[in-house]
Amino acid sequence: MVGPSSSHTAGAVRIGKVARMLLGAEPKHARITLHGSFAATGSGHGTDKALIAGLLGMDPDDMRIPDSEVIAEKQGLEYQFHTKNIRGAHPNTAVIQVDDGNGKQVHLQASSIGGGRIRVNGIDGIQVDFSAESPTLIVNNEDRPGHVAAVTSILAEADINIATLTLNRGKRGGKAIFVTETDLDIPRSVVEKISRIPGVLKVTYLNV
Repeated sequence: MVGPSSSHTAGAVRIGKVARMLLGAEPKHARITLHGSFAATGSGHGTDKALIAGLLGMDPDDMRIPDSEVIAEKQGLEYQFHTKNIRGAHPNTAVIQVDDGNGKQVHLQASSIGGGRIRVNGIDGIQVDFSAESPTLIVNNEDRPGHVAAVTSILAEADINIATLTLNRGKRGGKAIFVTETDLDIPRSVVEKISRIPGVLKVTYLNV
């Protein structure tokens, strides 16, 4: 990793990269809100540069991380940093609102919990809880019966074992997010098959 801190730097890079992967496009605008220790000491530990580096697609060991702000300017990524006290959040928490300039956007809340590890706490206003350390499938869908059964059936047909499975929703009958972490890599063909399930709005596969 590129230091100085595994939690404030390496973890922050991973948070930024997860936001980029959820967006599924080249980010053009980002509003980043820092909470707790990220807000108080993040600048001295390079948290701001690390989050930008992740949004640019860098990994925690990328030697370009200290220059991420210069690279962002060259690539046309505009960003703003803010601070806010987020009730009940982990001290090392960032909220990233990012868009691609063409209509795609993502709202992510995630925390760096030490040793470069992270927990994703929220996506697009819906509470979630996963680490992104193992292959992770995120399905945005309409809140109606049958989606969990359809997704798990497709994974079972592909002989992919589920490690964890959670389902959260914003409100009854609205939008829901189904997150499953698996033991094995999920082939692109399986992800595409899941994306064709009626009522599925978006499928994101993370393997960081």
